[in-house]
Amino acid sequence: MSPAVALRKLVTIICEAELESLLLPELARLGARGYTITEARGQGARGVRDGAWRASSNIRIEVLCDEQLAGNLVDMLQARYYADYGMVAFVIDAAVLRPAKF
Repeated sequence: MSPAVALRKLVTIICEAELESLLLPELARLGARGYTITEARGQGARGVRDGAWRASSNIRIEVLCDEQLAGNLVDMLQARYYADYGMVAFVIDAAVLRPAKF
C-alpha cells in the first residue's frame, strides 16, 4: 500500500429516508467529520422499498472515520433505532487518500 494511503472504516447505513433529520445531528454529535447521502431502493425483510413516495423511500448514509467512531456509530444505531425502524448498517475497511480528512 502506498504511504499516501491509510486505513479507515466505512460505515454504511441504509435506512428509512424519514430518519435523515434525526441521524445527521447524531453523526455530528459523535464526531463524524462528514457524510455522503444517496437515495436507495431495494427489497428486504420489510418488503420492497421503491421510493415511489417518502414513506417507502430509503437513503444510504456513508461515513469514513476511524475505528473508534465506527464502533460508536454502530452502538448508537443499535441502541436508538434498530428496534423501531427499517435499518441496516455495516462497517468495512477502506484505504483512503488524505487520511487527515477522516
